[in-house]
Amino acid sequence: MNTECFDIIIVGAGAAGLSVALDLAKEKSTRIALISKGPIHEGSTFYAQGGIAAVLDEANDSIESHIQDTINAGAGLCHHDSVRFAIENGKDAIEWAIDQGVEFSLEENGKDYHLTREGGHSFRRVIHAADATGKAISQSLLQKIKQHTNIKIFEHHLAVDLILSQQSLPTNTFSSAAKQCIGLYLLDKNNNQVTEISAKFTILATGGASKVYLYTSNPDSSTGDGIAMAWRAGCRVANMEFNQFHPTCLYHPKAKSFLVTEALRGEGAKLRLPDGTPFMYKFDEREELAPRDIVAQAIDYEMKRTGSDYVYLDITHKSPEFIKDHFPTIYKQCLKFGIDITKEFIPVVPAAHYTCGGIMTDLDGQTDIHNLYAIGETAFTGLHGANRMASNSLLECLVFGKAAAKKISRDLPDYECEPILPPWDDSRVTGSEECVMVTHNWDELRRFMWSYVGIVRKNKRLLLARHRVNLLKQEIDDYYRQYLINTDLIELRNLVTVAELIINSAMQRKESRGLHYTLDYPYKDDKQFLKDTILIPHP
Repeated sequence: MNTECFDIIIVGAGAAGLSVALDLAKEKSTRIALISKGPIHEGSTFYAQGGIAAVLDEANDSIESHIQDTINAGAGLCHHDSVRFAIENGKDAIEWAIDQGVEFSLEENGKDYHLTREGGHSFRRVIHAADATGKAISQSLLQKIKQHTNIKIFEHHLAVDLILSQQSLPTNTFSSAAKQCIGLYLLDKNNNQVTEISAKFTILATGGASKVYLYTSNPDSSTGDGIAMAWRAGCRVANMEFNQFHPTCLYHPKAKSFLVTEALRGEGAKLRLPDGTPFMYKFDEREELAPRDIVAQAIDYEMKRTGSDYVYLDITHKSPEFIKDHFPTIYKQCLKFGIDITKEFIPVVPAAHYTCGGIMTDLDGQTDIHNLYAIGETAFTGLHGANRMASNSLLECLVFGKAAAKKISRDLPDYECEPILPPWDDSRVTGSEECVMVTHNWDELRRFMWSYVGIVRKNKRLLLARHRVNLLKQEIDDYYRQYLINTDLIELRNLVTVAELIINSAMQRKESRGLHYTLDYPYKDDKQFLKDTILIPHP
């Protein structure tokens, strides 16, 4: 049988995947496959509350200030070319989003856009749609997507692995790889069948890997699929030790780590101990407006010191009208759990939030493998360094998505689609009669990653984690070879790969920098570690 052929496969339907799809679909003859592992509207973008950082008020802000703030937050590891590229293109990205129908919040005059300030920023430069910016972006871009007949949407489909050409190719300009991505294996979650689809270009926009931790602000889909697939295919990954923990997620047994946006602290919300005492002044002169790594470490320290399961976030100094107008989602969600944030403090805990490392790419999103691109949270462009500054992530999705689309559109005529790919072979496996191995290992992996490789680390705990991950990896690989695959098994396989990458990266960095804090090496070491942690897969 001939394989279904596309010009471009896009894996992931968040801000990165949707924006690059819209840019590429402008050429009506370009056939695009857009793959979503769940409903098309779900993903990290949909749940993003904050906003997009960009210099829009040039009278009071500047490109250079945004660049410097980003570099400062990144603790010396930001790539200056990537930072400048993203920020200089920020205003254009916002204007593009507005053209797509995104309705950002306005000032009371009804004309100017309301800008808020978040941790690490020197000025108000975060444009937002109340406290549900991601939802506004996702819905607007999806409306546009559905108007393009040349985009075929695959909902409830999960990419299993990339398919590479077996022929030798010229050296990639980005690296020494000599393979080309020609498609991928795709699991239809509706019937558990695997098929292969072919494309001239494949774009990974699968988001991050925060589900590797027990507590996370991310949806269930954040299982590091793109990073794991690219690593297995031969791509380098970088800086996987830098996992951002959002300082403030709602602490409630039924809340499932509901995110409480940093914008509350931007509007003056104070962090308090259970007895009501403020504490951030002890850790940083910027107090609640310090970067997320400092705030998360401070909360973690105070929780361990006091034995408390949470701290409080207090926004009650603002009027009820202001709170309901600017933070309607948070107000309504907290009210569901009996917390009126206009009168009461919000119980919060840190939770895994953003993967700063990822698949290494150039400024166009090109990876080590020919015709394989990565954009958004799954990619490592050097923008975030050792710590992502608030609201630079959606900016990255839009700016680098546009760059990738421009490069692919230019190169598309030079390639042909492979009509026949090696078929998926499950002739030597059987259906599993029980799923206890998958569920047990899934739970154990996330628990020891939280305990041993979390906000504060130590060599002994990292060694324990490496030992456990090696055992789990062997068990999962054996299970994978013996039984028919399903969604849980594929995601567990990807998570254990990502966990191994995080642990190995953390063990290589013998210092504390940004999001990587270890009690054994509590200080920065610029002489030895002012560099990226790059992992190279074995041939």
